Amino acid sequence: MKDKCKKCEGQGFKVLSREKCPECKGSGKSKSVDLMKLSQEDLDTFLKEGSVCGKCEGTGEVKNKLKCESCKGEGFFYFCDRCEKPIEKPSEGMEICDICRKKETVHLLDDSCTLDEVEVGKLYHGTVNSLAPFGAFVDLNSRVRGLVHTSNISHPLEERDEVIVFVKEIKQNGNMDLVPRKIESYQTVEVEKELPLVTASDLSGYVGRFVRIEGEVIQVKQTAGPTIFTVSDESGLISGAAFVRAGERAYPHIDSDMIVTMTGEVTARGDDLQVEVMSMKRLSGEMEKTVWERIESAIDNRAAPSEIEFLVKSNILENLLPSMKDVARIIKKAVIKSRPIILRHHADADGMTAALAIEKAILPLIREVGGQDAEYFFYKRSPSKAPFYELLDVIRDISFALEDASRHGQKMPLVILVDNGSTEEDVPAMKQAMIYDIDMVVVDHHHPDEIVDQYLLAHVNPAHVGGDFGVTTGMMCTEIARMINPSVVNDIRHLPAISAVGDRSTAPEAEKYIDLVSEKYSLERLGDIALALDFSAFWLKFSSGKGIVDDITNFGSETRHNRIVSLLCEQANEMISEQMEACIPNVKSRKLPNGAMLNVLDVENYAHKFTFPPPGKTAGEVHDRLIRKFGDIPIITIGYGPDFAVIRSKKVKMNIPRLVKELHQEVTGAGVSGGGHLVVGSIKFVEGKRTEVLACLAQKLGETEVED
Repeated sequence: MKDKCKKCEGQGFKVLSREKCPECKGSGKSKSVDLMKLSQEDLDTFLKEGSVCGKCEGTGEVKNKLKCESCKGEGFFYFCDRCEKPIEKPSEGMEICDICRKKETVHLLDDSCTLDEVEVGKLYHGTVNSLAPFGAFVDLNSRVRGLVHTSNISHPLEERDEVIVFVKEIKQNGNMDLVPRKIESYQTVEVEKELPLVTASDLSGYVGRFVRIEGEVIQVKQTAGPTIFTVSDESGLISGAAFVRAGERAYPHIDSDMIVTMTGEVTARGDDLQVEVMSMKRLSGEMEKTVWERIESAIDNRAAPSEIEFLVKSNILENLLPSMKDVARIIKKAVIKSRPIILRHHADADGMTAALAIEKAILPLIREVGGQDAEYFFYKRSPSKAPFYELLDVIRDISFALEDASRHGQKMPLVILVDNGSTEEDVPAMKQAMIYDIDMVVVDHHHPDEIVDQYLLAHVNPAHVGGDFGVTTGMMCTEIARMINPSVVNDIRHLPAISAVGDRSTAPEAEKYIDLVSEKYSLERLGDIALALDFSAFWLKFSSGKGIVDDITNFGSETRHNRIVSLLCEQANEMISEQMEACIPNVKSRKLPNGAMLNVLDVENYAHKFTFPPPGKTAGEVHDRLIRKFGDIPIITIGYGPDFAVIRSKKVKMNIPRLVKELHQEVTGAGVSGGGHLVVGSIKFVEGKRTEVLACLAQKLGETEVED
């Protein structure tokens, strides 16, 4: 190969100056010509155009040239086609250096090769397999073996010795006679079997045949027998079984996230297809890039969100459409690539319905891609007790992910945060997740902090487009679920209504979603389902409660759904009544300067602890009863404990996230934190500063604008 010299631009010289031709005086024409010496062709040209000056070749100029020192006047630099070292100008068609020309070529058989790829008279790399009285057996790969006869052994050979052998003869019965060769200088050329390149979708047509696969390793699982490699290509997943010895890891240098080429025989295992691996190699450089780009392009097309019309008319949802599509695309791509998914949700009715919508959309796709048991390896749903992704959550998620990566060779997961993930309180956990290459998307309606976006692949929040918490997470996730898998629409269309009632949304969208399912679910029934979810979430703690939550939300037997919701509501209402009997007499009320009625309750001393309803819901139930008592006036209710306060309000224009920041700055040493929605939320502080924090909070609430 050659590269043009940049100094002379391939000319081989530099032009120092240009002068008028002294022969023709710049005319470019010759002064005299011997007609007898001209050929017929030159004579015809002369008669038509006249004679051309031989010195300047008709240009009228003479160039003063200096030979290029860089390329020695050649105009090009030449390199060896094999080792790429610089060489002198080669003879025609021989751009190979003297060293490479003298090197022998030694062939290295890929494990896919059989005797068909071996040629008599060529050199091959081999490994001594075993010794016998009559010679040494040498493996050219795991499938091809020949014999070096004792008469050809000039120096002792040991098992596992690496040798170069010359193929002397291949007999009709397939036996090979090999001769060892000692070669000081050689080049290795790898030999692969010519096999059809097929994709996952084509495998069924190649059962019993040998094929080649190119793709990305998704999972490596060591069994008591073979090592199972799950490889993803542009059309799906392929399972490859590689066997060395029982329980021994095959191809230990191959791991998840690598781009590989795999050859083997396609076999049927019940209803599934599997490739019995003959060889597997990691690709690199341009080959790796080409395969990766081909796979990514195909998967991006498959992961494109479905075009849907929202179940209800909403400007907020329409404005959120681009970010909702981003989340749907990321989730769908993770499913297609069999990337583990952890679905984290706030443990209340809104968070649970939001998570269920996504779950019902992706589980059929996970099974379709990875088989019936794939959900146990690639999906997990977990509730978060706090309304944010706290450190306890992320440590558990990282721990499980690292165990799965070590045990099954899986990738690190995609974490989907719903009904949490939008606030600064989520950042410490997100920072830990980022260290372990855990990607995240968020769908939430809590008031967002801009700082979280740097840790997320995508973020859906109504506040980004001028909305507020009235558009619940259950509403948004139901529409995203339909973008992922439109076929689930009839199964999940009631979930937004449950979330709206459970989160007490008064947004126009809430009324529309409730009306959408009114023929089957009355407003009272939706409230009962939401209460049953809240009640079960309290007792489930960190468990997903998959079976019982499905029954509560009517994804199983309708008879059992009716019975379990009725029972849970009965039990929950009894416990709420008991709690209210203890709490209401101990509520202290006073009017604030802005006209709002402030009600405070010490839930630490005047409420049952460690039972349902918890402090947040207790404050909410007290607030509801006080609204009925005082009528249509601005009301604020605070349920406080040793180091926390829960705030509920009506007709008061509060901004709780801003209040928290102001309290943090103004009450020194209190360590105030917290947040939530604008008018509903909670704060935390150190116990010794409770009096100062609550006093400052009451003062600020008294200065807050109220609605008429």
